[in-house]
Amino acid sequence: MAHVISTSLYLTYSGLRYLLLIPLAVFLSCSGDSEAEQPDLPTNLSVTITITGATTSNPTGDGSGEVVIVARADNAVRYGFRIGNGELQQNSTGTLTYTAPQEGTNSYSLEVFAYSGSGESISKSESFQVFKEELAPYSTLVFADEFEYDGTPDPDKWHHQVIPIINGTDWANGEVQHYTARIENSYVSSGTLKIKAIKENYTYNNVTKSYTSARLNSKFAFKYGRVEVRAKLPAEAGTWPAIWTLGANIDEVGNYFDNQYGSVGWPACGEIDIMEQRGWDKTTTIGYFHWGDTFTGEYKNEGGDLAVPNTAEEYHVYTVEWDETSMHVMVDEVTVYELSNTADKPFDNEHYILLNIAMGGNLGGNIPGDFTESIMEIDYVRVYQ
Repeated sequence: MAHVISTSLYLTYSGLRYLLLIPLAVFLSCSGDSEAEQPDLPTNLSVTITITGATTSNPTGDGSGEVVIVARADNAVRYGFRIGNGELQQNSTGTLTYTAPQEGTNSYSLEVFAYSGSGESISKSESFQVFKEELAPYSTLVFADEFEYDGTPDPDKWHHQVIPIINGTDWANGEVQHYTARIENSYVSSGTLKIKAIKENYTYNNVTKSYTSARLNSKFAFKYGRVEVRAKLPAEAGTWPAIWTLGANIDEVGNYFDNQYGSVGWPACGEIDIMEQRGWDKTTTIGYFHWGDTFTGEYKNEGGDLAVPNTAEEYHVYTVEWDETSMHVMVDEVTVYELSNTADKPFDNEHYILLNIAMGGNLGGNIPGDFTESIMEIDYVRVYQ
């Protein structure tokens, strides 16, 4: 708008002074009369929430706890999402995939922001309800052999521990077999691992024994988890089958890990007997723990028995669940024995799995004269964490 302002000029002519009034046009800006510049706001913000696996009968989803949030707005260059009291998450796509942290069915508040290029924003509040299934404490498979192949046990997973057992030594508990790496004593066929004890004269390191068998070490060491072994046990008297673990820091001759994890000896390494069976009682299995007291070094052991019929005719699942507070041995989910894992016990180190049949000895007992051979058949070995 133009405002006219008059100004005065004085001129002198022939000694006379004349006053002249000259109008000047001055253009002034009047802020009060002009429209203020408006911010560049986004408009038409919409929010779509999709619960993964939701149906009419199950509107809170399939248990995955996953939610996909899509925001759209005119004149928006980026978006922000805040769920509950969480941090603001921003992106330029307007799409956020979110997994609920809490198990069960829970409600969550949602605030969505749309931003313009100049940083101005608009927002919208929503909420959603989603179901997240409770996961088993041991749900991640970290090691397994399903034995879906033929021939020798997988050399990437199993090590044959071949040890000459000398008469008069006590580490082998009076066992009378040689352990070999021969396919005659351990092989895979028809979807199962067979460990076979055989009556035969066999010489190893100039020592002759009347029986052979196999003792396998897993080439996988782990601390804490759930071990499952589905197996049929040998029926013949005199056999001592075992599914067990040892601390990988044991200094035992011929074990796969040697001194990789240390060299503390037995029982300081700790031993978990998931399944043992006496040679004279084929309807009972044993779950036991052996260890050296971490404070005194004293040898200690605890365990129990469980009546399990048809161990040779039917498969059973032999299990240990082991964590920083307890160790729980089961057969077909029935408890054999549970032991607290306290500071006086050395069960806080990596262990490996052993599978074997011993002959005679402390738990094998007398071997009948007509014994010829016997097999432990293993359908699978699985370790979960």
